[in-house]
Amino acid sequence: MAKIQSVKAREILDSRGTPTLEVEIETDGGIKSRAAVPSGASTGAHEAIELRDKDSKRYLGKGVLKAVENVRQQCAPAVIGMDVTDWKKVDQTLLNLDGTANKSKLGANAILGVSLAVAKAAALTNKQDLFQFLSAGKATRLPVPLMNIINGGAHANNGLDIQEFMIVPTCGGSFREALRAGSEIFHTLKKILDEEGHSVAVGDEGGFAPKLKGNRAALEFVMKAIEKTGYKPGEDVSVALDVAATELYEGGKYTWEGKTISAEQVTEIYAGWAKDFPLVSVEDGLSEDDWNGWIHLTKTLGNKMQLVGDDLFVTNPKRLKDGIDKHAANAILIKVNQIGSLSETWDAIQMAKQAHFHTVMSHRSGETEDVTISDLAVAFDCEQIKTGSLCRGERTAKYNQLLRIEETLGSKAQYWGKKAFSN
Repeated sequence: MAKIQSVKAREILDSRGTPTLEVEIETDGGIKSRAAVPSGASTGAHEAIELRDKDSKRYLGKGVLKAVENVRQQCAPAVIGMDVTDWKKVDQTLLNLDGTANKSKLGANAILGVSLAVAKAAALTNKQDLFQFLSAGKATRLPVPLMNIINGGAHANNGLDIQEFMIVPTCGGSFREALRAGSEIFHTLKKILDEEGHSVAVGDEGGFAPKLKGNRAALEFVMKAIEKTGYKPGEDVSVALDVAATELYEGGKYTWEGKTISAEQVTEIYAGWAKDFPLVSVEDGLSEDDWNGWIHLTKTLGNKMQLVGDDLFVTNPKRLKDGIDKHAANAILIKVNQIGSLSETWDAIQMAKQAHFHTVMSHRSGETEDVTISDLAVAFDCEQIKTGSLCRGERTAKYNQLLRIEETLGSKAQYWGKKAFSN
């Protein structure tokens, strides 16, 4: 048994220059591990609480020294001496210590930092990569990347309603070749935008943020880039959207390109786009509490495309069960900091798989260089992963880790490819 000997925490900066939390674990065997906690901009109302200091004199109120102190003064004494390889028991100890439904006492960022660092230390203790340890050596499949190449919504100030326009490379037979396709399309898009006089500045997740006439125009630029790069739309590369529709919702209606429309009308827009573009996935196509809208959306389009609940489910097994029972959505986005512990993340994924929901491992817009989610996507056999565009180090770090994992697996490595979207 390897015992947890020390737990340290510190305040660091995320990719937006905003404070976040980092935790270090050391065992009595001298093993050291480190985990950093991401942070979102477009957050769901039902997410676990990310504890911020709200001290206007530091970091504009966004400091996390309270969460750091909670790790040092409360989490550390509770887990020191525990077996580091029994990560689920450590998680349960932390959850019991907090005792709230939304982790408002200690903060989801405090709990998650310890949770992830413990799992990493456990893998190192067993002399395994994290993906190998968490899957008991059974993981072999690499996820399909959903690559955000045009930013809008809360991730850019360019007037586009939709938050993410993504490419989905299912070609090549390997993650390595799919990544190459994505990179080539990204650079081709940059050239096209530049030639047509549009900005090639990037948003929070590394995608371009041009000011365009509307959402459809962005899709048309994505299609141009796919075709000009030499790939076949719908066969080699498809498209996906993260609408983040909660941001567009007020008083039971949606504001869409300056007009007020209903959930049924939004659904009609997606249905029309599905006829004109190889659209395989729509995330948060409706608001987080518009259950009736989601039920209609799923009934209308659920057999034609993947409908992903992010704000709708916030990686919470209780909300996911509601969605399964109501036939709302057919896929779940997995964000470890939405729920705040690795074991609860695992529970949500298992529930989704039992209901034949697709699972999409995801980063946050405020990221760090920590690559844990790449290992989790493989370990938990998620069909897809979202980690942003093809630039910015905090995004490419995750892709590079998946390349390493694929290399480690060698001949055992499999790429999900088009099967990632099959019913």
